[in-house]
Amino acid sequence: VPSSIIGGICGMSAAAGLVCHLAFESTVWPDYNQWAAIVVLGLGPAGLAFFAWDHATKHGNLATLGALSYLAPLISTLLLIVVGHGHASPILIVPALLIIAGAVIATAQAPEKAPATRSMVSHE
Repeated sequence: VPSSIIGGICGMSAAAGLVCHLAFESTVWPDYNQWAAIVVLGLGPAGLAFFAWDHATKHGNLATLGALSYLAPLISTLLLIVVGHGHASPILIVPALLIIAGAVIATAQAPEKAPATRSMVSHE
């Protein structure tokens, strides 16, 4: 898929979000600061993420990319804790270690298989 289609995909996602909003939510108009945050988030992390993912899947190691993508919940949880909107508790160590272990296992190189030997039985 060409990278030029990513903008259209972002637009379709926004249109679908608008339809769902109009169908299921009541409208509350943002103030100036909230509009600024919406635009920055849309162009920055949310919009840029589509283009970064497109580039990474075309030019990167897909196994590593897939494994690293599982770190997103861990990173977002840590950010919530750092900015004071989450609570750090010892139980968070368990999922953190499981996520990291999964990423390590997924990116580990499998041992090379021994070369196949020719059969001694003729297949004529």
